[in-house]
Amino acid sequence: MEQRKILKSGEFLVKEIESKDVFIPEEFNDEQRMIADTCRDFLETEIYPNLDDVDKPDREMMKNRLKKAAELGLMGISVSEEYGGFGQSFVTQMLVAEAIGAGYSFSVAFMAHTGIGTLPILYYGNEEQRQKYVARLAAGELLGAYCLTEPGAGSDANAGKTNARLSEDGRHYILNGQKMWITNAGFADIQTVFAKIDNDRVLSAFIVESNSEGVVVNPDEHKMGIKGSSTAQIFYNDVKVPVENLLGARGGGFRIALNLLHMGRIKLGANVLGASKKAINDSVQYANERKQFGTMISSFGAIKHKLAEQVVRTFAAESANYRVSKDIDDQIERYKAEGCDKGLASIDGISHYAVEAAILKVYSSEVLDFVVDEAVQIYGGMGYSAEMAVEKAYRDSRINRIFEGTNEINRLLVVDTAMKRAMKGDFDLFGEAAKVYEGLDTLTGSGERVKDYYEEKMCHIRDYKKVMLIILHGASKKYERKLAYEQEVLNNLSDIIMEIYVTESTVLRVCKMQEMKGADAAALYRDIVDILVYDASFKIRKSAYDALNAFAGPSDSGRISGAVDMLTRIPGVDVKEARRRIADKLIEDNQYKF
Repeated sequence: MEQRKILKSGEFLVKEIESKDVFIPEEFNDEQRMIADTCRDFLETEIYPNLDDVDKPDREMMKNRLKKAAELGLMGISVSEEYGGFGQSFVTQMLVAEAIGAGYSFSVAFMAHTGIGTLPILYYGNEEQRQKYVARLAAGELLGAYCLTEPGAGSDANAGKTNARLSEDGRHYILNGQKMWITNAGFADIQTVFAKIDNDRVLSAFIVESNSEGVVVNPDEHKMGIKGSSTAQIFYNDVKVPVENLLGARGGGFRIALNLLHMGRIKLGANVLGASKKAINDSVQYANERKQFGTMISSFGAIKHKLAEQVVRTFAAESANYRVSKDIDDQIERYKAEGCDKGLASIDGISHYAVEAAILKVYSSEVLDFVVDEAVQIYGGMGYSAEMAVEKAYRDSRINRIFEGTNEINRLLVVDTAMKRAMKGDFDLFGEAAKVYEGLDTLTGSGERVKDYYEEKMCHIRDYKKVMLIILHGASKKYERKLAYEQEVLNNLSDIIMEIYVTESTVLRVCKMQEMKGADAAALYRDIVDILVYDASFKIRKSAYDALNAFAGPSDSGRISGAVDMLTRIPGVDVKEARRRIADKLIEDNQYKF
């Protein structure tokens, strides 16, 4: 069997793969679909009938719902079998994250427990720690929380002041400090707490049992959304933590925190997909019931535009999420084959794709914000009523652009991490950028000369990559080491990179769908591709112009802008009719079935 080609993180900027090398959701196996159906059935029976309760700060209610999910085995999807879990692939973990993502506040509590509440111990714990805690976390016997953020340490996690010192008898670390915005704080039994030992420059991590003397949990915060999720401050007053509860090595906490953030970001990318699809379902079902001027509003062109755009952006985000998920699975297997511990192989495999994790966190969370905003608009006045699920979805959505590192931080990480990977020698980003820039005056667009549909789209994407390389080289040449301080230009670059990755992922997915199911089955999905590639050309041109106008002098500005114009030139697309065809399928199905 021919081996699948895998790109390193960020390497898509200078290299390509074929459709046969990407994993697409249409390839889920029966077991994966069954697990996802179990998650959806749980939401249908336990969450949706009690949605008003799920939107209230009721710690016992949320704790009980989590334990019911554990009874179905849903808490152990990511946990290996020797610790009481099911040891499912990363693709399956992402599918579970997506399915549960439609669960409003419950989704936040569930993902916090199964992710950052459990996996630090599974990935970084020693055997004794894993045996003591992980199986009980997987079974829902214990519930977990992750305690990193402090009043003076948000995005700059290493600025935390929580301190640990060794007791005189050497048996305990004495923990003092404060944590805030801690998900599941009100009912968690086990906390992963980050603190500096003595005067260390970097963090260490500790497993803290919540019933330890000196652990004080404040009442839950009053929040805009995800109100059913317990979020509170925790204070540590001379808490005795057994020395054997140091997680990993002394000073290793910052690495643990950083790598868990990569995992959290990429799983959030899948999590919000479920919320997007739920909001689309609510949108189309309301549009198919609501009459104005004697007809269903779903028949109006303006509403069809909204419904179709919800679908296009969600489908695109989904394509990118599962593309990288399979890459992560393969990277994990590669590390394991090299003799790496299973837990470390898993987190290192996820962390390897840090560029894509940041992309998916930003892109997918902003897709959800768009989708729920349009859902409220489709509902009209009723969308503003607290009786409607879309009102809850609208409020709940907003946190996702702040969770797991703000979107501002993650936009910067997209570019910064890609450049650092290139400087390490993972791929020749700067050499390719210089090569394209040097040939600026002889560049030609290639998409319009190609006859094959998918090759034409890939040609346009190649041209978009050249735009990114031109802007990267020009900005690096202008600012040199000070480029890191030009955050607006880095944001422009990041937006271009995100459009490239997501659009390319979608083209490759639809191409593979056609290979699997035939041209007729893929026809409607080519409408999605047409819209994405067409819209990307204008978004990329705008971002490129914003950047070049900041760094390019009079002698270069005309040359660069001319190249950008040529490389983003694309044949016209009747996006009105394309969107109507997409909307008509959604309206006919009365739910998202793409």
